[in-house]
Amino acid sequence: MKILVMNGPNINMLGLREPDLYGNQNYESLCNQINAYAEENGIEVAIFQSNYEGALVDCIQQAYGVYDGIVINPAAYTHTSVALLDALKAVSIPAVEVHISDVSKREAFRQVSYVRYYCEKTIAGHGFDGYIEAMAYLKEKYGE
Repeated sequence: MKILVMNGPNINMLGLREPDLYGNQNYESLCNQINAYAEENGIEVAIFQSNYEGALVDCIQQAYGVYDGIVINPAAYTHTSVALLDALKAVSIPAVEVHISDVSKREAFRQVSYVRYYCEKTIAGHGFDGYIEAMAYLKEKYGE
């Protein structure tokens, strides 16, 4: 199984950014955890992060015919990007939305998620483990 893990804006600032919400581990630690899980479970994984909406859209489009599943943390674009939703719908790759913090307990504007209209599942507030849960879900449901 091949899974694309995507991260939106400011996820590259983990460890510095609001540690009370996101913890003290940095982005490299997140990537290491994802890669270790993938290796242990026979998953081919690619990890992509961008602060630019268009780059995220391009990445989703380029995933067509290549990946069996997408784990996406759109970060701030969760609440604003119909373009990410439309890209996910266009490629029709099973996707799981992930958020490190529990967005349901945060500001009112964070209650809106455009990608959720497409994603099969949302995992929020489980920290880095949410990515592992999302990968496990996709492998269980769609893996060989």
